Amino acid sequence: MKKLLVTGASGFLGWNLCQLAKQGWDVYGTYFSKSVEISGVTLVKADIRNFQETKRLFSKIEPTAVIHTAAQSSPNFCQTHPDESYQINVTASCDLAGLCADSAIPCAFTSTDLVFDGLNPPYRETDTVCPVNQYGEQKVMAEQGMLERYPRVAVCRMPLMFGIAESATSFIQPFIKTLREGQELNLFTDEFRTPTSGKTAASGLLLALRSVEGLIHLGGKERISRYEFGRLMADVLELPQEKLKSCRQKDVPMAAPRSADVSLDSSKAFALGYQPLSLRKELEALRGKV
Repeated sequence: MKKLLVTGASGFLGWNLCQLAKQGWDVYGTYFSKSVEISGVTLVKADIRNFQETKRLFSKIEPTAVIHTAAQSSPNFCQTHPDESYQINVTASCDLAGLCADSAIPCAFTSTDLVFDGLNPPYRETDTVCPVNQYGEQKVMAEQGMLERYPRVAVCRMPLMFGIAESATSFIQPFIKTLREGQELNLFTDEFRTPTSGKTAASGLLLALRSVEGLIHLGGKERISRYEFGRLMADVLELPQEKLKSCRQKDVPMAAPRSADVSLDSSKAFALGYQPLSLRKELEALRGKV
């Protein structure tokens, strides 16, 4: 079997990707600080911020493809720790692209819908990037730097993702815990995304690895606010809704500025065979598991 190297295997998306990829690949996954075990996957502790360490990893594993999901993905952390987050989000990403170029192997990279300012949605791959926070800025720099090093990289702009992973949580787990404990949950009515499940997003990454060079959007099919998503989630998962409240972005102080609507137009991916389910069906698949 061909060898697939997945960086960030202990993260939410990386874990979901490993679960799916191991059906057709000999999968090697890296983790940094959080040890993880995934049946059928070889896990390797590695600091990919260290170029020499990453180079040795490539020499040892000799991957035939790479999917790079490792990142510092908290916008607030990136805003307050720009130098630290730059090392993993930009420097390590560009180094990986260079190593993939040296070996002439397929490479997919997980960028974000937050490369846009949210003023002119839905966004296509051809639209001009215009991030409003450090995280978005760093992902733009990684996109551009990786494609300069290796034009064959599939740069996959990912949406808000939800679901389950043994090693990490998605954004819905704290929502579910809050509602089950009878506490008030305030969600934005003025922030819109095109979310999908981690499992579906992983399928999109594998598709992009096989058939995309350059930019591709892997959003879901429905534009929805965080508040409306919360209502749908509570309905499908039969959670108490009386403490689910609406608010606006300006009501919640945050280190990183937020884009209002970074909905993705993913028609290019849909045409290639990427088929997210409806949000209701994606959530129904989580019943009894979250």
